[in-house]
Amino acid sequence: MVLRALQGALAFLTRLPVGGDERAWDAFRRTPVAFVLAGYVVGGFAALPLALPLPLSTTAALYLVTLYLLTGVTHADGLADVADAAAVHDDSTDRERRRAALKDADTGVGGTLAVVLTLAALTLGALGMAGSGPRVAATIALAAEIGAKTGMATLVCLGDAAHEGLGSALADEADAAALLPTLVAAVPVLALAPPLGTPAVVAALLGGPVVAVLLLRWARGALGGVSGDVFGAANELGRAVGVHAGVVAWALL
Repeated sequence: MVLRALQGALAFLTRLPVGGDERAWDAFRRTPVAFVLAGYVVGGFAALPLALPLPLSTTAALYLVTLYLLTGVTHADGLADVADAAAVHDDSTDRERRRAALKDADTGVGGTLAVVLTLAALTLGALGMAGSGPRVAATIALAAEIGAKTGMATLVCLGDAAHEGLGSALADEADAAALLPTLVAAVPVLALAPPLGTPAVVAALLGGPVVAVLLLRWARGALGGVSGDVFGAANELGRAVGVHAGVVAWALL
């Protein structure tokens, strides 16, 4: 069951040719911990360039290229849609207008700015990771990815769907009781922490869930619940925050 759920998670969250089918998708929807397991896979691949003895700028660039070759741009599109919704001015019909902004195929100024700033932040974070040494960099990258996926799982377990669609397909299948095993599944990455590096790995791991909780609070008020776009935004923002949190924690050791 878990392996099939992981297959569904990788088919949904990445561009890896895992051959996901309807059974894998259904297993994934019912198994939030599969998000976290997928984070180990994606984070492991993305961390590989950071373990190579290359110039910092090259290492950071390869990290970003590997990451988006693996995951595509679907989650970044979700971030753009959420930012466009957040940019809607407050008025009496504010929630409906924000939902309409989510579904608008055209990316507005808010969405463009959010994607550019998040990518810039991730790029700078990647440079910071690369400058921390290969083992530290790779472990922070792995933990940040697992944290981002844990954040998505947190939304699935705690959120209610704003409308029918991807959000309801995921959130309606889980409840708060599924959150504990999901969080536990993220803990083993701590065993990979380098000497004196555990605080940095913990910080990187916590970035995703913290961002998800903040996004959930906003989405409940602004949209009436979560959606597929909110999941994507949580992934992109959670990763960037996790990377910086890990780098800062390592620098302050």
